[in-house]
Amino acid sequence: MKKTFAMVLAVVMVIGMLAGCGSSTQTAAPAQAATTQTAPAAEAAPAAENAEAAPAAEANMTFKLGSSGPLTGPAAIYGISVMNGIQIAVDEINAMGGLQFEFQSQDDEADSGDKAINAYNTLLDWGMQVMAGTVTSGSGITVAAQAYQDRVFMLTPSGSSVDLIADKDNAFQVCFTDPNQGIASADYISQNFAGAKVAVIYRNDDAYSQGIRDTFVTEAKEKSVEVVYEGTFTEATQTDFSVQLTAAQAAGADLLFLPIYYTPASVILNQANQMGYAPVVFGVDGMDGILTLENFDTSLAEGVMLLTPFAADADDEKTQAFVAEYQKRFGETPNQFAADGYDAAYILKAALEAAGCTGDMSAEEICEAVIAVMPTISVDGITGLSMTWGANGEVSKAPKAVIIQNGVYVSP
Repeated sequence: MKKTFAMVLAVVMVIGMLAGCGSSTQTAAPAQAATTQTAPAAEAAPAAENAEAAPAAEANMTFKLGSSGPLTGPAAIYGISVMNGIQIAVDEINAMGGLQFEFQSQDDEADSGDKAINAYNTLLDWGMQVMAGTVTSGSGITVAAQAYQDRVFMLTPSGSSVDLIADKDNAFQVCFTDPNQGIASADYISQNFAGAKVAVIYRNDDAYSQGIRDTFVTEAKEKSVEVVYEGTFTEATQTDFSVQLTAAQAAGADLLFLPIYYTPASVILNQANQMGYAPVVFGVDGMDGILTLENFDTSLAEGVMLLTPFAADADDEKTQAFVAEYQKRFGETPNQFAADGYDAAYILKAALEAAGCTGDMSAEEICEAVIAVMPTISVDGITGLSMTWGANGEVSKAPKAVIIQNGVYVSP
């Protein structure tokens, strides 16, 4: 009998040793499961027979998405449009299930100093984990430098300056860069306005305007586009362009290239009309928004052409659905900035999913994970198909030309 008891005891001890070896090799198992497996065999067996396996805890897939841009002031059309576009995308994404966004936007008034940083810090205090901003290049350059130090991933919907992304591995763009706009504009003019005499009016204290001008002039020379006059202005002098317009007209310019924002462009169009000067006007994406500028006579913009990655009259299903929803919510046709914001939210969704991020990760952890996958993803959006990114943060996609006819943007 003692011999039989000793044999049974030996078997029990062997089983216990094997159980202990099993727990030491299951490094991926939750801590609680490992603790249960180290309980005495006589006590653990009944529990194992009667208990059902506990379901694995679902990962937190809710992320705090922040954005900043001008929601008040002369550039508010840009910031409000981006915010509206992001909100539509967030609502669609959240309705799908799976990854979710909490979204907040702060007003930076397109400032490149304290207001931009204050808006950014307000979002950090809220718990922002990833940023769809800023909207404008000036504030973006300031915020990107701080976000780089903080290790917050930043995808700007519409900040196009190369200085925004230069030497910052955490900053990426949705819109094409200023140099690309200058090159594409010169190429389009050379192909469609052969023999034109071109005057350029640009703002020389603005990185956006200066950057486009620089590459436009270089490319125009290579493509034999004749630039007969260049005029400059600053933020403080953008209410009177009589000198520049008189000089452009005297030089015989029949095409006016304006690498500027819509507010000064509206003044130029008004003053040119008063002078009886009617050149072809060709702008860039910063002029998108002129049709909704308060107190502006939109008939003055008839025939204006500009480069943009988005055309609201495009006939693809995705664009039509976005335009219809935007008009339903906000009572107007979306501009390029709204489309940029919309695409930004979907790009971030794709990147977070590709990186395997979860909502309980810190902003720093998410930043490093998303940086690694951005050069590997491709996104079909309403501002570009098969959009890809280089490690330098620059997007690869082609701009489109649109023309204002009967108060709306249409493809030429």
